[in-house]
Formats: sequence, structure tokens, C-alpha cells
Amino acid sequence: MRPDSSPLPLSGVRRLIDGVDDVLLALLAVRRRLVASAAAIKRSTDQPDRDDGRERDVYQRARRLGRRLGVPADSSDRLMSLLISDACGQQGFTASAVVEDLAALDLDQRGADGAGRMLPATMSDPRLTPPQTSWLRLLPPPARLAPFLRRIPSSWQARLLEAAMQRVLAGPLAKGALDMLDSRRLGIEASDLGLRWVVQLRNGRMVVCQPEEVAESTVRGTATDLLLLASRREDADTLFFQRRLLLTGDTELGLTA
Repeated sequence: MRPDSSPLPLSGVRRLIDGVDDVLLALLAVRRRLVASAAAIKRSTDQPDRDDGRERDVYQRARRLGRRLGVPADSSDRLMSLLISDACGQQGFTASAVVEDLAALDLDQRGADGAGRMLPATMSDPRLTPPQTSWLRLLPPPARLAPFLRRIPSSWQARLLEAAMQRVLAGPLAKGALDMLDSRRLGIEASDLGLRWVVQLRNGRMVVCQPEEVAESTVRGTATDLLLLASRREDADTLFFQRRLLLTGDTELGLTA
């Protein structure tokens, strides 16, 4: 590819890379807070500091997601090794060499229902209660991420969103609970991020439509309120009554979704 075929100059690409680095550091800070919370829980319940099984799960999840996103296994292993070492150092002990055993593991193993275990099926998992989603309060304000997120190519956004929806909605999709959305176009707008997607159920998969597609129904709100709705920390009636979420277009379709 010739240098002049790039849609952005080198300086622009480097600014995007800087933005990615900023987000990674912000997420690392969030991760360290969660590690501190986990350490406190382990101490209060007399659980061991080290958990080789947990570390192995972290590596496996990263490899599965990395494979879907085109990230080599050795790269995801190095990243997870760095994060685990940081977490262990934060708690005052040394990480193990679990990664050395991963080559012998079948990372494609599935559960009894045939679904992967990368992300929980939140809509059908009764264990997902408000205390388990308190991490939302630890996220950096969405406004700080908006300039970077708006620069991410729409094709990348679509790929990540589709992968997330497929994992999170695996249970309901398999049971046909979302069949009423087949070929219907639902819009999702994060008002504070300036981002918008139109999603549709096609052949049993939730997909992101082309940018020019028009949604039949659209739910609009801040990124925080949309996350609160998705994680069920707040119910839809409260968010809509307080006008923190707005529904336009086909009301019946929006409320059903």
C-alpha cells in the first residue's frame, strides 16, 4: 500500500494510537481498583491469595477474544501476563507461570450448551445482581473517551459490538427469545459519546447494519444510562420515566426489545 493511500496522515494515525494508549491506561487504573476490591474480599473470607485456575481462565478468555479480533495468542498472553503480574505485585506476591501450560489446553472447549464462556449471558444469568455490576461506578467519565471513540472506524465499532452482542445474548438467541426482532432495525444512540448504531437480528445473529440504514425504533441515552439498563442496575420504567432514556419510532418494537 502506498503511503498516500492512507485516509489519515502519519501524524493523525499516531494521535489515534496515543488515544488508544490513554484509554488502556485508564482501564488499567480501573482494573487495579477492582483487584484491590478482590484482594479485600479474599482477605475477609480467608481465601488464598493465589488462584492458578483463575489465572488460567484469564489467559484462555484473552486468547478466545484475541482470536476473534485477529490478535495473536502470544500477544494476548504477554498482555495478560503483564496485567496478572501487576495485580500480583499489587497484592504482594509473585505471579505463576500458568501461561506455559496453555499450549496443551483446548481453548475451544465449550460448555454443555455449546456456548463459549468469554462473557456471561447477562439476560439469563440470575447471578448478575446489582452488587456484581458496581464496577460501572469505576469507569472513567464517558466524556473523556468520546474524542477517541468517535475516531474509531465504524467497521471496527461494528465488529466489536457484534462480538459482544453475540456473547452476551447467546442464551436468549439460542432459545429464540429474540425472534420478534428478526429483520427489525433497532437503533442505539449514546448521546454523550456522539455514537449511533442500528442493529438487527439476521439468521440467528445480532448484526450491525450499514450506517445509512434507518432504524424503526431508537433508544437514546448517555453511555452510563445505557450501561445501567443493560446491566439491570436500573429498570427501564425508571429510566424512561425520568427521561434519562428516550424512545422514538416504533414504540412497541422499542419496548419489546
